[in-house]
Amino acid sequence: MNNQNSGFVAGMLGAIERVGNKLPHPGALFAYFAMGIIVLSGLVSFFDVTAVHPGTGETIRVFNLMSREGLHMIMTGMVTNFTSFAPLGTVLVALLGIGIAEASGLMSTGLRLLVISAPKNLLTFAIVFAGILSNTASEVGYVVLVPLGGMIFLAVGRNPIAGIAAAFAGVSGGYSANLLLGTIDPLLAGLSEEAANIVDPAYNVNPAANYYFMFVSTFFIAALGTWVTEKIVVPRLGEYKGDAKPEEIKKLDDDEKRGMRFTLVAFLIIVILLAWSMMPIEQGFWANIPGSGFLRDPNTGGLLRSPFMSGIVAIIFLIAGTLGIVYGIGARTLKSNDDVILGMGKSMSTLGTYIVLVFFAAQFVAYFNWTNLGLIFAIKGANLIGSLGLGRIPLMIALVLISAFINLVVGSASAKWAILAPVFIPMFMLLGYSPEFTQLAYRVGDSVTNVIAPMMSYFAMIVAFFEKYDKKAGIGTIIATMLPYTFIFLGAWLLLLVVWILLGIPIGPGAPLFYEL
Repeated sequence: MNNQNSGFVAGMLGAIERVGNKLPHPGALFAYFAMGIIVLSGLVSFFDVTAVHPGTGETIRVFNLMSREGLHMIMTGMVTNFTSFAPLGTVLVALLGIGIAEASGLMSTGLRLLVISAPKNLLTFAIVFAGILSNTASEVGYVVLVPLGGMIFLAVGRNPIAGIAAAFAGVSGGYSANLLLGTIDPLLAGLSEEAANIVDPAYNVNPAANYYFMFVSTFFIAALGTWVTEKIVVPRLGEYKGDAKPEEIKKLDDDEKRGMRFTLVAFLIIVILLAWSMMPIEQGFWANIPGSGFLRDPNTGGLLRSPFMSGIVAIIFLIAGTLGIVYGIGARTLKSNDDVILGMGKSMSTLGTYIVLVFFAAQFVAYFNWTNLGLIFAIKGANLIGSLGLGRIPLMIALVLISAFINLVVGSASAKWAILAPVFIPMFMLLGYSPEFTQLAYRVGDSVTNVIAPMMSYFAMIVAFFEKYDKKAGIGTIIATMLPYTFIFLGAWLLLLVVWILLGIPIGPGAPLFYEL
């Protein structure tokens, strides 16, 4: 493979990788941040730094965590900071259901069926599209779909590296697009709500807050990923001349087909039940059926603050778990309830490091809120940025670019947002942006550089997939191959965000673009 054009990119990545490798583990990083907040609160309070809240007119002062009262708060609040941290419970519950679906084989079979049943002229689109949908199930797309993309392209006589690139672009570069909600949605919503409460203690951010934009972006990014693959990546890579032989992509066997039939029936029943639960009681046919609209708000009859929206994590758990069990029964991959419990346990067993990270992140967020440093910084930052007269659109673009850059050296989306949300959400609320839209701008920036980020946890695995078909492939090869996706996705998503702002369209259920104090 000709890598002459990737020399600059490989050199740039090498510098980023060296810097990134010098950073501590994210868990240790949050521990240092928490300790830094304690020290900073003492220094800032010594100089009596204050700010006037633009909404209430109240003078905000820093609470000194280095005082006796601060020490008592740190000691007595350590456990509750951790157990009440909003993202922790939502992620654990959602992954329990998804763990059943993965253990039964539903996830891998569904992805395989989606890709192999697509017409050849839509093959690339199907791979990118399936990659986008796969992030509903956390990291399953990296493990299943990315290598499958290479196998499929090789089987039809095309360069397998282009197939890997297409799948990787969908799975990782399209992480902020989907037709369904995944574990990342309640996770980020919890962090956003904690940050929004710095300015407005009563503010709620629901997990579906970005859904309208995500839905539109799914087709938008799938089409762009297909175009980049066919018009840029495939011509650049040329004809495959490696030693790898096409592998047979097995069609679904009888057990898998039966499992998928069972799953389809169960899915249709679930859709009908959800429709029944959300239909307005007083309208048409549904008014005659007892229990109609039982997941609507019992006081207003609406959906925005309904049990359906606030219970979306429970719904993800129930749907994923039910479909996984039904598929497992049909495909005979789940022999007993022991297999179900083991599948749930396996999904939890992968979260050890995450739970440690959350412990320190929860302390950092709590200390940040207690000290009022975030609110004071937001007020002063908002006044400074507002005085520059940049306007809402340039501010939004700046946030996208900042999150895209930080993503190159810090891999975890939740870890970065736990740091950025307490700063940017209050700041942008005071400038008129809703927390939901600030979260969305962050997600766009966080997604587009995933495919070129060495700190992304699956990057080493992608290197191995590339090397399977090209022994000389390295980091520079991956960056040179994936960089067009980053630039195209970034430019197109920024344009879509600008159009969304100009049209004033809500970005999700109960999620306006703008916020008023």
